[in-house]
Amino acid sequence: MKLADQHTPPTPVAPARRHFGATALASGALIAAVALAATGCSASHGTDDALALAAANTGATSSVSLSSKMAGSYQVVKLNDARDETFNQLLGINNAGTIVGYFGSGAAGHPNRGYTLIPPFAQHSFLNENFPRSAQTQVTGLNDDGVTVGFWSTQNTASMTDNNFGFYEQNGRFHDVNFPVGDNASPPVNQLLGVNDRGMAVGFFANSTGQNRGYEYDIRTHRFTRVEIPGKGIGPSLTAAAINNRGDVAGFYNKTSAQVDAFLKLRSGKFITLVYPGATMTQAFGVNDFDEVVGTYTTGTGNAAVTHGFAWRAGRYVSVNISGASSTAINGVNDEGDLVGFFTDAKGNTDGLLALP
Repeated sequence: MKLADQHTPPTPVAPARRHFGATALASGALIAAVALAATGCSASHGTDDALALAAANTGATSSVSLSSKMAGSYQVVKLNDARDETFNQLLGINNAGTIVGYFGSGAAGHPNRGYTLIPPFAQHSFLNENFPRSAQTQVTGLNDDGVTVGFWSTQNTASMTDNNFGFYEQNGRFHDVNFPVGDNASPPVNQLLGVNDRGMAVGFFANSTGQNRGYEYDIRTHRFTRVEIPGKGIGPSLTAAAINNRGDVAGFYNKTSAQVDAFLKLRSGKFITLVYPGATMTQAFGVNDFDEVVGTYTTGTGNAAVTHGFAWRAGRYVSVNISGASSTAINGVNDEGDLVGFFTDAKGNTDGLLALP
C-alpha cells in the first residue's frame, strides 16, 4: 500500500523536560529511507556545522551520540517490532512519548500492520492498531489525547497500487474519513496523516488525474476544509501532512511538474516555502507547536538520488542522517524536539528510529 486566520495563538510555553528510557527491540510507506553526518545550514549561509554520529550496535539497539553547537546531543535508538524485523516505519510522536507507525512493506503477502508504541519501548509495548477487517493499515499520526489517524486498505496486491481510505480512532472506536468528491482516483486514495489536540486532522485525497488535494477535517463537527496555496485556488498537487495546536499546517506541493517543495502554512494565512539548500526535492511530514518542521530532502537524481532527514526552525535547516545507512527519513517531532522516522540499513532493511535530545 503506497502512500503515496482568525487570531494569533499565544506563544507556547516550553514543557518541562521529561526523561524516559529508550530500550530498542530485537527485531513504509511515505518514503524509502542512512551514513550519519548531519549539517546545520541556512538558505543564505550554506553549510555551518558538521557533526558525525558514532553508532554502537548491540543486538537490535543502535545507540548514537550526536553533538554540535546547533543540534545538541541525541540518543538515537532503533525500534522495530519483532514480528517483522525487515520493515518498520515510525511516523508520529506525542508529548508523552507515545509513537505510531507500522510494520510490513506492503508488498503482496507482506501487508502493512499498524501499531502504537509506548515507553519503555519493549516488545510488549507494541500495541496493534488496525482498522477492522482491513487487509492493511498504517497509523500515521496522533495527538496528546490519544486520538490517532491513518489509512487502511481492503487490498494487498502485487502492484501495491491498493485502495486507501482515511480513518481516525478515538476511545477505541474507528471512524472512516474520506473527502466528499466525485472525481477520485481509481483505485481511490484518501489518507489522514496528522491530528492536533483540538481534533483537527489533515490529509489528502488523489483525484482522477493523479493530483493530490490537501484538506483539514474537524473530528468534532465532521467538516472538511481544503488546504490551498494562497492565490492559487485548488492549484498544484498538494499534500497536507501535519498540523500543530496553533493550526499551522506542514506538507509539500508540486511547485512545477518537476519540482516538489515543502511548506508551512500558518493559521494567519502566511505561506512559507521550504527548500533544503541544494536539494532536488523537499517534503515536510511533521510540525510541533514551536513551528519546528521535519521531513526529508533528496540530493541527486535517478539512481544517484539519496534521501536525507531534516529539521527546520525559524529559517534554519539541520540535516539528519544515520551513520552507516543509505538513507534517512524524519517523519515526526514533538514539543520537546524528540524525532521519529526510519532509515535503510546495510542489509537493506527499513528500521524505525527514535532520536532523543
